[in-house]
Amino acid sequence: MKVAIKQRRQKECGNPACGVKFTPVQLGQKVCGWACGLAIKGVNQERARKAIQQRERREIKASKERMKTRSDHFRETQAVFNEWVRLRDAALPCVSCGRHHEGQYHAGHYRTVGANPELRFEPLNVHKQCAPCNNHKSGDIVNYRIELVKRIGADKVEWLEGPHEPQRYTIEDLKAIKVKFRVLIREIKRAAA
Repeated sequence: MKVAIKQRRQKECGNPACGVKFTPVQLGQKVCGWACGLAIKGVNQERARKAIQQRERREIKASKERMKTRSDHFRETQAVFNEWVRLRDAALPCVSCGRHHEGQYHAGHYRTVGANPELRFEPLNVHKQCAPCNNHKSGDIVNYRIELVKRIGADKVEWLEGPHEPQRYTIEDLKAIKVKFRVLIREIKRAAA
């Protein structure tokens, strides 16, 4: 039984000054000989250096991702969720005091994260709130509830105030939530542009 050996095709030398046609001896050979290889070494070195740097950056990013704890993922997810809330409610006034101002806005939870961790990432539970109301008035819950009934309705407010199943977020859950709200942030920014 004879095995047919595939003949390699001729190719043009990768050195622009040479232009000779040659039959490659090795797989991936770009130039006809060592002299042409040395002539274009600068181009290849730059390309190789960039490829090595890119691979190193990917490895560093992957190792940092592996080292993250569950609390790191919680913090990142909460930051993305809070940004989405502020963008969603950008045109609305503070949910507690009803005023627009130039100060800092927070993503204020109606039912606190400490008392109801299962509502931490519930969009109905979180609205744009000015820093004075959120920090100094402990959320100004009385006025928050009045405005919340106007915004989402009494039945949904009662649902928020009712009992909920405890929620234990895994790292994969947190990553999925983060991706979901990043997509929503991109959509809001795209619509605003």
